[in-house]
Amino acid sequence: MARIKAIILAGGAGSRLHPLTNIVCKQLLPIFDKPMIYYPLSSCILAGIRDVLIISTPEALPNIEGALKDGSQFGCSISYRTQNMPNGIAEALLIGEDFLDGSDCFLTLGDNLIFKSGYSDFVSNAIAENSGATVFGFPVNNPSDFGVINFNGETNGVISIEEKPTNPSSNMAAIGMYIYDDTASERVKELEPSGRGELEITDLNNSYLKENRLRCQLMSRGDFWADAGTFSSMNDCSNFIRLHQGYTNLLIGSPEECAYRMGYISTEQFTDLVKKMPVNLYSKALQQIVG
Repeated sequence: MARIKAIILAGGAGSRLHPLTNIVCKQLLPIFDKPMIYYPLSSCILAGIRDVLIISTPEALPNIEGALKDGSQFGCSISYRTQNMPNGIAEALLIGEDFLDGSDCFLTLGDNLIFKSGYSDFVSNAIAENSGATVFGFPVNNPSDFGVINFNGETNGVISIEEKPTNPSSNMAAIGMYIYDDTASERVKELEPSGRGELEITDLNNSYLKENRLRCQLMSRGDFWADAGTFSSMNDCSNFIRLHQGYTNLLIGSPEECAYRMGYISTEQFTDLVKKMPVNLYSKALQQIVG
C-alpha cells in the first residue's frame, strides 16, 4: 500500500450556519454528543491513517487545535495550517503540499459525516487499489446540488463528473471524501480558478479523468452520509447519532474508541484517557468498552 496521509479541510466562512458561527466555528458545533470534527477525524483513523493535517481559518484554528492538540492522545500526529480565504477544496492540496511530502492523500471535509458497516475495509481497500484518484459516490434526491458522477458500473471507472448540473446524468453525488496519488498537488498548480474564484475539486478530478485514472467507490444501501453544514442537516445528523447510539449502545465518531480499536493506543492509555474525562454519558460509554 502506498504511504498515505490525511487532510481534513475545516475552513469556510460559516455563512450557512450564521449566527451560530458568530460564537464558534462550524467544525466545533455539536453533532449530538461530539464536536462535528470528531466524525471526519474518526474516519481518518478508521482508514488506518495516523498523520493528519487540519486546515481551517486563522480565527478557527486555535480553537480546533485547543480541542484536538497534537493528536497523541489518539495515537496520531495532528498538524495545522491556515486557509486565509475560502479559495476552494483543491487549495487544501497546495496548503498541505509540504505536509504530504510526496505521499498519497486522503482528503475529507470537516463537515462530512459518514456511517458505514465495514468502513475500515471499504476505505483501506480503496486506498490500496487507487492508481490515480478515487471519488466516493452516494445516491441523493437532489443531485443538482452536488458534483454528479456518471460511472461505469462494471469497472468503477468514471465517465464524467458534472458540477451542480441542471439536468443531472445520474443521482450519484460525489461526497466530500477523496483519495489522490502523489501528483495531486502539482496538478492543482495547473488549475485556473473558476468563475467564483475557487480552485475546484471537480477540475482536479477531471484532470485524472482525462487520463482514465479516476475511479468511483459507491456507498451501499443502508449507509449514511450527510453534509452537516446546514441547520436542518445538523439536526438530522444529531438525531441519527442519538437514535443509533441509543438503540445499539455503540458510539459513532469517537476518535478515542477508534484509536483503541485500531490499536493506536493501548488498553492502559485508553483507560487513562477516559479517567481524565468528566463523568457523563459519553465517558460512561467509553468506559464500557473495556469493562
